Amino acid sequence: MRFEFLSSTPPSPTEGSGTFVAIDGLARGLARLGHGVALRPLGRRTGVHTLDRWLYNAGVVLRPPDADVTVGVDLDGFLWARRRGRARFVVMLKGIIADELRNERGLVRALLTVQARWERANTERAERVVVPSRYSASVAQEVYGIPPARLAVVPEPLDLADWRRRFVAAARGKAVRPTVLAVARMYPRKRLDDLLRAAAILRGRIPGARVRIVGEGPESARLRALHRELGLGDSVTFLGEVSRGDLAVEYVSAHCFCLPTVQEGFGLAFAEAMAAGLPVVACRAAAVPELVEDRRTGLLVTPRRPDELATAMETLLMDDDLRRELGARGAERVAALDLERVAARFLEACA
Repeated sequence: MRFEFLSSTPPSPTEGSGTFVAIDGLARGLARLGHGVALRPLGRRTGVHTLDRWLYNAGVVLRPPDADVTVGVDLDGFLWARRRGRARFVVMLKGIIADELRNERGLVRALLTVQARWERANTERAERVVVPSRYSASVAQEVYGIPPARLAVVPEPLDLADWRRRFVAAARGKAVRPTVLAVARMYPRKRLDDLLRAAAILRGRIPGARVRIVGEGPESARLRALHRELGLGDSVTFLGEVSRGDLAVEYVSAHCFCLPTVQEGFGLAFAEAMAAGLPVVACRAAAVPELVEDRRTGLLVTPRRPDELATAMETLLMDDDLRRELGARGAERVAALDLERVAARFLEACA
């Protein structure tokens, strides 16, 4: 079977974040199962992403897909789908825009509102809408009115073999200082400001404890200003964007992982951390509890509560046995996310 993926998300792990990583992993999983896969990448860049996405979709109309199944990621395909005829069309929602914009403000919120209208039109024109979690399925029904019969839940894939190779190559033992790792694009919904406030509490309880944050994004300047305001010094380090090899080093060196996001359709960074054997601290919010099981693979706390975050991180950093136990269960949990297993579930959803 021939698949063509339409995605105006920048085709790189840094700019495209978890969306690109998930698309790339699914495409490789389908290829390993013997299917033909093509990805139509974003080309022209104007500097205004909403305009880039509309131009991308206009280009799809001018050069229609030629595949057995066309997969539109998020809003992509919405112009072509209106006139697609009998062509098979599946929409894959990686992050539901109408949900994400709730945590944004100003111009970003206004532009995402426009994109959400396009995404809704896309889902209305698709034969099947694939979402990565039960949470996303419920939100898709709420905000876009998608009937349950047209929804299918397929988790995001994780290239376990690749990560395991990277972890072995990066292995150098845990850091001397108690270390918490966070990996995220710096959007408001990731609530990294809560993590900084928790870090301020944590360093008063565990001298030498540190938090290392991988990623950049729109909140970067504000978070760095808050870092200075809180006087965090070297107890929090912003690493910016890093290569996957360097990220593997961060994963194997840390003692636990923490990301207090309050809106997450799946949470691929959690899965990567769990693959590295790290116990997770996160919030009881969105799809997070579907992946991070409280007291089994991590510790879940109330959203927007830095004090609870600090206590959970302290608990893990001070208890070697608990860290090992939760980390081992997390590594077992993500085995179900390997590329070929997820690709097989995707094929069933498209049937």
